[in-house]
Amino acid sequence: MGSAFQTFCMRFCCCCCTGGDDDEDEKQPLIPQDPLEYFNREVQKRRDEETNLWSEPGDPSHTERDDDRALCALLQARNKMRKGSLGYRRLSVDIEAMRDVRREVRDKWKAILENLGFMAEADMLLTVSANASLDRMRNAPAARDLLQTLHSETSIFNSRDQPPERYLFILDRLLYLDIADDFVAKAKRFYPPRDDSDEETPGLSIDLPLLLARVEAMNGGGDEDKDESNKDYGNLSAKS
Repeated sequence: MGSAFQTFCMRFCCCCCTGGDDDEDEKQPLIPQDPLEYFNREVQKRRDEETNLWSEPGDPSHTERDDDRALCALLQARNKMRKGSLGYRRLSVDIEAMRDVRREVRDKWKAILENLGFMAEADMLLTVSANASLDRMRNAPAARDLLQTLHSETSIFNSRDQPPERYLFILDRLLYLDIADDFVAKAKRFYPPRDDSDEETPGLSIDLPLLLARVEAMNGGGDEDKDESNKDYGNLSAKS
């Protein structure tokens, strides 16, 4: 396993540094016009990716999934607000609520990996960049089957919607390291499925249709003054 993980680390680091295949790299200029600006932009992009944990990391528009679209819309709407304003603060609450849901799922995965002995490697195994591509996966069908197993036979995900695609890439890595079956077994043990009668954990559920409808209404509602006068905007993060 150690040799396999070392090989994975080398390939992972190479992919992160190059951001694609050799053919794609040859098309890029060897030296950016402004190297400092380029690296600052890359650092910020990776920080944003880790902060938002996009469900489909390979979708730069963040519009293909409802949850990504909702989070992206909230971020764009907040960017139009005056920092510190009532509208800005309300949007920040809902943005953090969506991020908390995603961090909760990631923390479950990290806990299982650490229990399997990958204390130092867990964060790297869970990192998925925007350069991730289904075409580069080694065991895509097997990874998808395992993802559906985790979704249907455990409570590792907080939603009954389709599980985030970012975890396909992680399962593909675990298959390569030959620990995917152990991971699924641990997940079933640590996070057994909830009964239909069980209530959702408070704070970990989001009414996406309501959220999207309100964000779209807000985007079409005009300027910030109208937003701040909207007394029934409320907190969009909790499912009523």
